[in-house]
Amino acid sequence: MAHTVDIALTPVEANDPVLVRAAAAEEAGLDPARVVAHRILKRSIDARSRVPRFRLRVLVSEDALNEEPTQAPELPDVHAAPPVIIVGCGPAGLFAALRCIRQGLRPVLLERGKDVRARRRDLAAINRFHTVDPDSNYCFGEGGAGTYSDGKLYTRSHKRGDVEGVLRTLVAFGASPDILVDAHPHIGTNKLPGIITAMRTAIMQAGGEVRFNTRVTDLVIANGAVLGVITADGSELRADATVLATGHSARDIFRLLHQRGVRIERKDYALGVRVEHPQSVIDQAQYHCRTRDINLPPASYSLVQQVEGLGVYSFCMCPGGIIAPCATAPDEVVTNGWSPSKRNNPFANSGIVVPMPASVLTELSGPHADDPLWGMNGQRAVEHQAWMAGGRDQGAPAQRLEDFIQGRLSNDLPECSYQPGIVSHRVDELLPAGIAQRLREGFKAFGQKMRGYRSNEAVVVAVESRTSSPVRIPRDPETLEHVTMKGLYPCGEGAGYAGGIVSAAMDGERVAEALARRIQRASA
Repeated sequence: MAHTVDIALTPVEANDPVLVRAAAAEEAGLDPARVVAHRILKRSIDARSRVPRFRLRVLVSEDALNEEPTQAPELPDVHAAPPVIIVGCGPAGLFAALRCIRQGLRPVLLERGKDVRARRRDLAAINRFHTVDPDSNYCFGEGGAGTYSDGKLYTRSHKRGDVEGVLRTLVAFGASPDILVDAHPHIGTNKLPGIITAMRTAIMQAGGEVRFNTRVTDLVIANGAVLGVITADGSELRADATVLATGHSARDIFRLLHQRGVRIERKDYALGVRVEHPQSVIDQAQYHCRTRDINLPPASYSLVQQVEGLGVYSFCMCPGGIIAPCATAPDEVVTNGWSPSKRNNPFANSGIVVPMPASVLTELSGPHADDPLWGMNGQRAVEHQAWMAGGRDQGAPAQRLEDFIQGRLSNDLPECSYQPGIVSHRVDELLPAGIAQRLREGFKAFGQKMRGYRSNEAVVVAVESRTSSPVRIPRDPETLEHVTMKGLYPCGEGAGYAGGIVSAAMDGERVAEALARRIQRASA
């Protein structure tokens, strides 16, 4: 008989399977000598006390436990099935494609960028030569922005779909089974390319298509319906359904939709900076120790403070990580963060951002509240200012944290993981006054909440501006089609319906199921 128990162990105990099994058996009231199997179901770290503990939920049994399948399920052959166009090969597009195949449809994935391996050369060019390819960068290319931006899988969107199903799919294509049990699952930028490649291979073997270097430049529209797309080389592709899964940075797609009369809406987003500390500072603050126990992972944090009616909060925190240059045009500077699977870099970074109210947005792009691209234009404006301040290349403006709080230029800068390099500049002067002031007060509060956080060894790097899409593409809540254009299915982060890998993947699955129902009804 199997029992599920909750136990708390020291880091050393939690990393020893024999001790885990013994503790679980004792908690279940079983004779440890009779227990033959156990499985960790959930794992988290409780660092609230002076001695951090792992909290484990364990299934323990006196009988053998069935092995859970980890192989990718066989997909049906859809070589002769009706096509569905999917624009974008990020998590929303890939998971939509897999679900389309299971629904008996043939996905045709169109990706403006390169395959996941070839993208690496373009990322290296940004870091080494400061050159940005508008179609192949940290945001565009196979796998989308998430592939080279950490692979964090934590989501609060449990009501939007099958979170565990998404995680199991990732495991089936090569992710560590640890993501099924960790409270804050993470794959790592170094592991994701292999997983994405395996997913693409499965899609193509089933009969789907994946076309790289294929940028969509127009829609085929007739009688209020989208019948297909036109690509940069002039090719026209038609299908009964077109899924837009283009991500939060596809500004050309937003402009195209607006020009073609497809309804879009301005959506709120957040703006701020990326802050980097030595990882040891965060470890000491969170684990209450001078040196982190080797059985503990690099510490992370989650901080929020209300300032003048708006929340100042941490976003996409990357322990043992690197600040990445995520511009999608040559004349802008954008920062994000990522970590390898081991999270073993010497720095910890996080976005610290503030929601952009209309009053602040006016400072960036003028009073154009009726323009659905108003927020996008403001986002673009601050990124361009950062580019100019950074030397008109991918150098990023930066300030020591205490200097940012005090409003003074930094005479020198600490070592930083941002590979194109940082340039001393008044970062607070690049941001709207309402954002900069709230960040100052937020940093002061964070310094009180976390010992060592407010330090001039920390560096503030501009700008963190791609927290979410500045545009929403409205769709019918039942059919998930665009509210006025039949056959068009806005999807994922770029459409304003997701915020991260898992939620985007779930949205892709939902859209695929919705369009399959419509196509099946039409053919009945």
